[in-house]
Amino acid sequence: LAIERDVAINAVLRASKICQKVFQNLVTSDTVIKKDRSPVTVADFSAQVVVNKILYESFPNDPIVGEEESGSLRGDNGKELRNKVLSLANTVLDTLLNDNELLDTIDRGSFPGGSSGRIWALDPIDGTMGFLRREQFCIGLALIIDGDVRLGVLGCPNLPVDFKAPEGEKGCLFVAIKGQEETQIRLADISSPSAALFCESVVAEHSSHSDAAKIASFLGITKPPLRMDSMCKYCAVARGDADIYLRLPVRVDYDENIWDHAAGCILIKEAGGIVSDINNKPLDFSLGRTLKTNKEVVVAHSKIHGQVIDVVQRVILKK
Repeated sequence: LAIERDVAINAVLRASKICQKVFQNLVTSDTVIKKDRSPVTVADFSAQVVVNKILYESFPNDPIVGEEESGSLRGDNGKELRNKVLSLANTVLDTLLNDNELLDTIDRGSFPGGSSGRIWALDPIDGTMGFLRREQFCIGLALIIDGDVRLGVLGCPNLPVDFKAPEGEKGCLFVAIKGQEETQIRLADISSPSAALFCESVVAEHSSHSDAAKIASFLGITKPPLRMDSMCKYCAVARGDADIYLRLPVRVDYDENIWDHAAGCILIKEAGGIVSDINNKPLDFSLGRTLKTNKEVVVAHSKIHGQVIDVVQRVILKK
């Protein structure tokens, strides 16, 4: 997967440049509200355009499962935002796009997913709320082959290079290929959950803070949680900044999207950790655009994952 690796890194780096530009100059007029009320910025659309275009140029037959679609950019109502997206995307593309090409490129992300063949999963900005708060966000791209995540690239433009120096240099790129050695990072070697630092979403609607606090208490964890948006949580655990990542159910009818977890999942596995749902089942990326048979996510070092799952089930499944 050497070619796929290089293309994915190039796509994520260019999308990261775009996001950094918008991040520095964010204004509210660049935001629209999707039906689910989550904000989408001009950067989300531009990043999806850039990644989809670069993937299409190298792998024209590979379908893409991307988060965004072009509806709010079409027609007279979408003209102002469309022009911003077009201008921004063209600053990092080698071949300039016109209006129609822009819309078609965004909508290459509409593939329904599935269990066979090669599929790219893209979150052009994971953690849009963190982006709008000028905190943590991530560009996540994964290659799934026959339902198995084989490659993940995560661009984290605002993540400190050294977690202990939060005001120092920022901007990290994480790359994982199944079974292949990169510059190795490892989860922190931990033998007891009580010593762990766990991370969770900033927004309580994304993951239950109260359940996480109960689980931490049962595990004997005394450190306050590390709260951050996006798949940066996977990255933090993978390089040892935190030890456990809990994404706990807040709605029984909510299905996780594959683009929110695919790249992070392979990163954790290659760094020595385990990713499962709260029933201790592996995440299944072969069922379409969502993880419809999985119930939320538990990430931890292989040495303590079983203990964490036991407590999670005691708190969540026995309510």
